Amino acid sequence: MQAVARRTPMGQAGRVPAALATIDPARRHRPDYVLMVLAVALLAIGITVIYAISPALVVGKHVGQNYFMDRQLIAILLGLVMFVVMAKIPFSRWRQLYPTLLVIAALATLVALALPASPNYPAHRWIRLGGLSFQSVELLKFALLVWLADFLARRKREGMVADTQKTLKPLMIAVVVVGLVVAGVQSDLGSTGVIVAMVGGMAFMAGLPMKRLLLIVGIIAIGTILAVSVTPYRRARLLTFMHPEANCLTTGWQACQALIAVGSGGPIGLGLGRSVQAYGYLPEAENDAIFAIYAEKFGFIGVTVLLALFIAFFARMKRIVDRAPDDFSRFAVTGILVWLAVQASINIGAMIGLLPLKGITLPLISYGGSSVLLTLAALGFVFQISRYTRHLAGAEQNGGGYANSRNGRR
Repeated sequence: MQAVARRTPMGQAGRVPAALATIDPARRHRPDYVLMVLAVALLAIGITVIYAISPALVVGKHVGQNYFMDRQLIAILLGLVMFVVMAKIPFSRWRQLYPTLLVIAALATLVALALPASPNYPAHRWIRLGGLSFQSVELLKFALLVWLADFLARRKREGMVADTQKTLKPLMIAVVVVGLVVAGVQSDLGSTGVIVAMVGGMAFMAGLPMKRLLLIVGIIAIGTILAVSVTPYRRARLLTFMHPEANCLTTGWQACQALIAVGSGGPIGLGLGRSVQAYGYLPEAENDAIFAIYAEKFGFIGVTVLLALFIAFFARMKRIVDRAPDDFSRFAVTGILVWLAVQASINIGAMIGLLPLKGITLPLISYGGSSVLLTLAALGFVFQISRYTRHLAGAEQNGGGYANSRNGRR
C-alpha cells in the first residue's frame, strides 16, 4: 500500500498508509445531537400513544387512570439518568468493566429463574419486587455486547479473528449458552434471535470469514427448528403465522386483531382518541402490539413518518460506526445498531403479518421499564462515542475508513 509522509505531534516525520492519511486524530468534539433529537421524537410518539390508550388499558384493572402513563414517564426519567451516566463514562472504561457486567447479568438471570412466575406471564423472564418488574434479558444483551466488542477488538489486534479455537469456539459457546438459557429455560426465542443477530453482526464487522459465519448460521437454524418442533405453543405460533385467518378465534386471535388494527387506520388513521382495538381486542396493546395501535390511530401516513424516523435514527448510528475512533467502539455501536434494528424489524414485521408473533417490544415506543431503561443506557454509550468520531474526507468511498481492513475476506 502506498504510504505518505505525515508530521507527528512531536514534529517527527512518519509514514502512514495513504488510505488513512485523511483521518484526523480522535479528539473530543460536539456529539451527534441529531441522534438525540431522533430518539426524543420516538420517545414522544410512544408517550403520546400510551397516553391516548390509557383509558382503555385501565379498564377492569382497578388502577388509576394514569397508571400506565405515570410508570412509563418514570421509566423514561430513569432511562435519561442512565443516558447521562453512560454518556459521561469514557467508553474505554467499559473494556475493564465487562466482567462485572457479565456477573451482574448472570445473577439477574438466575434470580429471574428462581423467582415464582406470574400467572399471567408464566415464563421466568422477570424479576418482580412489589409492583416493579425487570426483564433480565435486557441487561444480558448489553453485558454480552460490551464483552464481545472487547473480545473481537483483541482478536483483531492479534490477527486471530479467523482462528477457530481462539475466536469461533468462544463465540459458539456463548451462542449455545444464551440459547439454552434464554430460549430454552426462559422461553424467549425472540430475544434469543436478537442476541444472535447482534453477535453475528459484530463478528461480521470484525472480519470473521463468511464460511465461519455460515457455519454459525447453519447451527443456529438447526437449533431453531428443534426449538420450534419440540414445543407445542411454538408450533402453534408458526401454523398461525402461515394461516392466521384459520385460527382467528383461538391461537391466531392476536395476529388477526393486529391486522385489523393496521387495516382500520386507512390513509390518515382514526385519530388519537378513537382507537377500538385497545379496548380489550388486541392483547398487549401498550407494548408488543403498540405499532398496530399506532397504525390504527395515524394510518398509512403516520406509519410512513414513523418508519422514516427509525430509518434516519439507524442511519445516524451507522454513520457513527463508520467514523468510530477504534475497533472496540466500532464493534460496540454495531452491536447496538443491530440490536435495536432487528428488534424493531421483528416487532413491526409481526404486526403486519410478515413474521410470527414473538413478544418483542418496539424500541423507544413500547411501554416497558426494563426495555426503555437499557435502550436509553445503550444510546448514552453511542452518544458518548459520537464525541470522538473521526472525520474521513473519503468516507463515502471507502466505507468509513475501515473497508480496507475487510479485504481478503473468504
